[in-house]
Amino acid sequence: MRIELKGMKHVYPTGDEALKGVDLVIEGTEPVAVIGQNGAGKTTLVKHFNGILRPTSGQVFIDGEDINNRSTAQWSKEVGYVFQNPDDQLFLETVRKEFEFGPKQIGMTQAEIDKQLEFVADICNLKDKLDMHPFDLTGTEKKFCTIGAIIMMNPKAIIFDEPTCGQDVEGNKRLCRIVEALKEKGKLCITISHDMKFVTDNFKRAVVMCKGEVLLDGEIAEVFSKVELLKKSFVSPPPITRVAQGAGLEKTVFSTKAFMEAFEAKRRK
Repeated sequence: MRIELKGMKHVYPTGDEALKGVDLVIEGTEPVAVIGQNGAGKTTLVKHFNGILRPTSGQVFIDGEDINNRSTAQWSKEVGYVFQNPDDQLFLETVRKEFEFGPKQIGMTQAEIDKQLEFVADICNLKDKLDMHPFDLTGTEKKFCTIGAIIMMNPKAIIFDEPTCGQDVEGNKRLCRIVEALKEKGKLCITISHDMKFVTDNFKRAVVMCKGEVLLDGEIAEVFSKVELLKKSFVSPPPITRVAQGAGLEKTVFSTKAFMEAFEAKRRK
């Protein structure tokens, strides 16, 4: 999967310019995090990846094809979008029906649906909840129901909008497993998040948005080493990273083990 933006701008009907000429390429299967403060343009950006929003000017290409060539419904077969609020996405009587709805709309056979359902119900930990009404699930379970419903359609890329919001520790661990499983299946996972520990634990690349523009884009360690630039985006590195930077360690670290190794290396010098 290759998503390419060329000089993309988006102006809302109110006249607010949310994106100011973004050039960006995301391709392959390596998960990518999109970070930045509220109002930076993160959600506006990713909603262009499957045609929920269309550029005011500039271009968006999915595997070389202009986004304007197809409807959002058609693009959803290629790029799935999991909304931040599960209540915006759930509407059927059971978890099973939520999981089967999308695949049926895109013409998957029942055999394909059954096989995908087994995988999705397991990875989302909802095997015992398939016949429950989605609104009888816990908040965490609702989130995984929406995630599962999108994975069921087997798109090439999946976008998560703040998936850790409201999650407990076990939920975060499950999310980590899902991100890894999608990569193993050759899927591109793009995730908006304010949880920098989740970002540094699961992503090698981060795109930092600030006032409708891409402020930084690169390897996680490189991005979080740009302390002064990050301040402009109001992104704060994980606590252990900030401690290491305050201690003057050269290496950008994201774990206690890495901190101790970098500290010992500095001491030896």
